[in-house]
Amino acid sequence: MFSKAKEHLEKYGMGNLVSEFEVSSATVGEAAIAVGVTEGEIAKTLSFIVEENPILIVVAGDVKIDNAKYKAEFHAKAKMIPFESVEELIGHAVGGVCPFGVNEGVTVYLDESLKRFDIVYPACGSSNSAVKLTVEQLETASGFTKWVDVCKSI
Repeated sequence: MFSKAKEHLEKYGMGNLVSEFEVSSATVGEAAIAVGVTEGEIAKTLSFIVEENPILIVVAGDVKIDNAKYKAEFHAKAKMIPFESVEELIGHAVGGVCPFGVNEGVTVYLDESLKRFDIVYPACGSSNSAVKLTVEQLETASGFTKWVDVCKSI
């Protein structure tokens, strides 16, 4: 939900950095067009299950999960949360999944692919929103557990 994510960001003084669009920003391509940046600068948030627990990994928009790296990091096969269960487990629906205002017990990781950019644009809880953050602001607002290296170029 947009308001839940924005409320979370407001706790960090970042609510004013959120943009809402007249067009969809649900996919990386749509978000890049809506924001006016490259796909890499869109920080997509992927949801997985590890040992029965939901996790989020925020990655650059121009990469994908590398199964071997993922398995080395999490000691499990990459298993995405089924579409119909994402909102219940994470707290945001597909298209607006972000690391802000998520359910209790959701662990957030940031992928090294984001470090190429000074500014990134994650979704903000809806399919027509984004928030402009420095990587440092993303670290602060996401409450991330650690940086991981689990992606490869598309």
